[in-house]
Amino acid sequence: MTGTISVVLRDDHGPPDVPQATRERRPVPSTLLSRRDLRFLLYDWLDVTRLTARPRYAEHSRETFDAVLELAERVATEHFAPHNRAADLDEPTFDGRQVHLIPEIKAALDVFAETGLLASTLDESVGGMQLPHAVAAACFAWLQAANVATSAYPMLTLGNTNLLLAHGSPEQIDTWARPMIEGRFFGTMCLSEPHAGSSLADITTRAEPQADGTHRLYGTKMWISGGEHELGENIVHLVLARRPDGPPGVKGISLFIVPKLLLGPDGEPGERNDVALIGLNHKTGYRGTTNTLLSFGDGAYHPAGRAGAVGYLVGEPHQGLAQMFHMMNEARIGVGAGATALGYTGYLKSLEYARQRPQGRPLADKDPTAPQVPIVAHPDVKRMLLAQKSYVEGALALVLYSGRLLDEEKSAPEPADRARAHLLLDTLTPIVKSWPSQWCLAANDLAIQVHGGAGYTRDHDVEQHWRDNRLNPIHEGTHGIQALDLLGRKVTRRDGAG
Repeated sequence: MTGTISVVLRDDHGPPDVPQATRERRPVPSTLLSRRDLRFLLYDWLDVTRLTARPRYAEHSRETFDAVLELAERVATEHFAPHNRAADLDEPTFDGRQVHLIPEIKAALDVFAETGLLASTLDESVGGMQLPHAVAAACFAWLQAANVATSAYPMLTLGNTNLLLAHGSPEQIDTWARPMIEGRFFGTMCLSEPHAGSSLADITTRAEPQADGTHRLYGTKMWISGGEHELGENIVHLVLARRPDGPPGVKGISLFIVPKLLLGPDGEPGERNDVALIGLNHKTGYRGTTNTLLSFGDGAYHPAGRAGAVGYLVGEPHQGLAQMFHMMNEARIGVGAGATALGYTGYLKSLEYARQRPQGRPLADKDPTAPQVPIVAHPDVKRMLLAQKSYVEGALALVLYSGRLLDEEKSAPEPADRARAHLLLDTLTPIVKSWPSQWCLAANDLAIQVHGGAGYTRDHDVEQHWRDNRLNPIHEGTHGIQALDLLGRKVTRRDGAG
C-alpha cells in the first residue's frame, strides 16, 4: 500500500530571496504542524532513511515515507480538523440507551481506517505496513494537531491491539486484535476505579472463574476514554480485575478481555455483554472523546441468561499489571505526543495571528500618524513566540526520538544495540509523557497571550487547544507519578545500579 502514493513535499516557507511567483506555487503553510520541521527531524537528524537497509523496513524508501506523511496531513486537514470545534461545542450525550456523537467523528474515523495507517507499524503477518515508528509518530502527530479528541479513539485502539499482539493467545489475536486492526472494533483500557484512582493496588473489581474457562467480572471503572459509543461494530475493553486466588496489592491483578458485545458462532458481534454505561464525565477539554463511568456485571444485561460481564483471561493469572504496562507506556508516549501537537498548532496559529494583527508602533517611532505595525514586531510578542517555538520543537524532537529508539529496539542488527535502545526508551518514557505535557501547555498559554483579549474567545482556536492540553498533565499519570516511575523504577534498577 505504501507504494501507491508518490508525493514530494516542498518547504513550508520560501526564503526571502525566492521570487514571488515561485513562492505562490508552494503549498500554503499549515497551521497544524511544520512540514519543514518534520522533514528536518526525520531525515536530517534521525536519518530514518537509513532504516531501509534493515530487513524489517526494506520495502520502504524516502518516497514511501513522504507519501504516508502527505496522506496523514491530508486526512488531518480535510477530515479531522474541520469538526474539531464542532465536537468541542456539541459534546457527547447519553439518552439512557445510547451515546450520541456528532456524525463527523465517525466519518473521519472511517476515512482513517480506510488508509490502513492504524496498522502502519505492525507486522505484515497481521496486515501491517512495517513502517518505522518514528515516521508513524510523525503521521499521527498531524491527526493529533488537527483533532486530539477524535484521534484518541484510534490511539487507544492501537495500544489495545499492541498489548494483545504481545501477550494474547493466537486465538485472542485473531478474534479481537485483527478486527481492531481493520478498523471494525475499537479498544479501551480500564484501570481506574472511583475509590482508587491511580492507586491500582486498591482496585476491587473481581473476576470469578467459570467452568467453561471464561470469567465473570463485577465492579466499576472510572475515567474510561472511549468506553461507550457507536463508532464501530464492537468495543474491546481490557480490564484489570482480581481473581479469588489473587494475593493483595498489585501482584494479585489479572487482565481480561471484556467485549461490549459477545461474538456469535459466526464470529460476528451479537449478544450484549453485561457492561453498562453509568454516565459520561464532562471534561474541560477532549470533549469529543467519550469519557465514561462503566459498570461490569451489575445485571443491566444478562449474557447467557444471567448477570456478570463475560471476560477472557489474557496470559497467566496475576500478571495483569505487568501486561497492562505495555499499553500504559504506549499511552504515556501518546499523551506526550498529543500535548506536543496541541502546543505546536497553537504556536503556529499565534504566529500567524501576530503577523497579521496590526497594533501600535515601534518604541523608537513616536509619530502617531505612522502606520501601525504587526504585533510580531514588538519585543514582548517575539519573546512569547520564541518561547513557544523552543518548547514545541524540543518536544516534537523528543517524541520522534522515542519512536526512533523503538525502531532500534526492533531492528538493530546487534542484540546489544537493541538492549540499549530498550533501556533508554524505558527510561525516557515518563519524561516523554511529562515534559511536553507541562511545557507545551505553557506554550498554549502563551498562544492565548499573543492573541490578547481575542485569545480567550471562541473566535480563535487557541483557547480550545489550552483546554484540551490541560488534561495531559493528568492523563496516564501525573508528573508526580511519572517522577516516581523515573526515580523508583528506572534510575535505580537492578541491585541499585543506575
